[in-house]
Amino acid sequence: MGLSPKNKARKPSHLLPCVSALAAFSITALLLYKVDDFASQTKTVAGHNLEPTPWHLFPPKTFSEQSRQARAYKIIHCSYLACHSGTDTNTIPERHRTHPSQPSKKCPAFFRWIHHDLEPWAKTGISPAHLAESQKFAAFRIVIVSGKLYVDLYYTCVQSRMMFTIWGLLQLLKRHPGMVPDVDMMFDCMDRPRINVTEHESMPLPLFRYCTNEDHYDIPFPDWSFWGWPETNLRPWDEEFRDIKQGSQRTSWSKKSPRAYWKGNPDVGSPVRVELQNCNHSTMWGVQIMRQDWEEEARIGYEQSKLSNQCNYQYKIYAEGYAWSVSLKYILSCGSLALIISPDYEDFFSRGLIPKKNYWPVSVNDLCPSLKHAVDWGNKHPSEAKAIGKEGQKLMETLSMDRVYDYMFHLITEYSKLQHFRPVPPSSAQELCPESLICFADGKQRESLEQSTVLPSKEPPCTLQPADSNLIKSLIQQKKKIIKDVEDMKKLKAQRRSN
Repeated sequence: MGLSPKNKARKPSHLLPCVSALAAFSITALLLYKVDDFASQTKTVAGHNLEPTPWHLFPPKTFSEQSRQARAYKIIHCSYLACHSGTDTNTIPERHRTHPSQPSKKCPAFFRWIHHDLEPWAKTGISPAHLAESQKFAAFRIVIVSGKLYVDLYYTCVQSRMMFTIWGLLQLLKRHPGMVPDVDMMFDCMDRPRINVTEHESMPLPLFRYCTNEDHYDIPFPDWSFWGWPETNLRPWDEEFRDIKQGSQRTSWSKKSPRAYWKGNPDVGSPVRVELQNCNHSTMWGVQIMRQDWEEEARIGYEQSKLSNQCNYQYKIYAEGYAWSVSLKYILSCGSLALIISPDYEDFFSRGLIPKKNYWPVSVNDLCPSLKHAVDWGNKHPSEAKAIGKEGQKLMETLSMDRVYDYMFHLITEYSKLQHFRPVPPSSAQELCPESLICFADGKQRESLEQSTVLPSKEPPCTLQPADSNLIKSLIQQKKKIIKDVEDMKKLKAQRRSN
């Protein structure tokens, strides 16, 4: 007996699975879109979603992630999860937050300049209005509260400057846990100072950067290369100094070439470096110039640019680049007589340089004859030239990373005393920790960061000298007088020769 049409067996419907699959796909696509959109709006210390500084343009950064999804994952993981995935390194038991009671060493003499650099705000203090105006000139903002570091990003910086500068601050917090005061600071990480004294006299703006001069209020801060500069194959400072000093001892002074040596990149918008190329004649001027090609150096593994192999000359030349140059500390480290060409800028430690004590001043005017005069003087006074070179090396030896961290500590501490408000991270700021920077770093960057990792110090920071504006003024005048004396000596020699 047949079944009626009503009782025929129905085939299972495929509509529901199709709808479910479509819904799941839509939700996944929506989530991926939202994640990608969120990541595309997240600014990072590596430079994601940030434009170059408009006051110093450079090519936009490229990143190694192979897909948008990989980039989005990395941005979100490193920005929001890395600092909370492990042990909080800033959580230090209270009993470990102070150093044992012991007398600390006196800071190097150039630390006194901390008071000089902060003097523009000694009477007025620093208000939120100061920072609001400073932000117009800043690449990023650092806020430290209760031992945690927050960063508000405005522009990216060339290469890995931002990452390594912030790494240095994070290491300072690890080195002196519980001691770094709450603070709110604006940073620029490009070369030239921008807060002109004349333009901002009515309201000096506090802006930290790597160099300054007497025409600007910018506050000098240790540059990124103290923790390494992977783009030029430079390791953290303590390692580089040790190797350079060892390299300087391979050849005795008398066997080193009695010429002035410079190796670098002249194509950086530096008139003095361009002019220096005209002095490249060992017989006429006693000068040897080598052009640095960083792309070629990277290709051959940096074998020709090892700084420890460049100490075979009795004289080494320092010429500023677009502004000051990180090369100064490496040149002084050789123990050769440093011939410093009339610098327009100074970094935090170069105020410890005294002409004819730890370097020889060279006038930018009449450059080639000025270099020849320096070489001729040194060749006629070899013991004095050697002693001055050694004093320059000694200055760099006092500039260990211990002292770099001490300088940072005292500068931040003295600056924080001038703030007339309680630092609070802005809503747009992100918390950063060592793990988040390691997360963003590529292979070479990570190697330098890990090599420069510190442990809590067993000793307190060195003791900062009190402010003494009269002493600073005296040092400035003394330095100018010695430089003039050297220039007069050169002119007198030229006059005698012409007669």
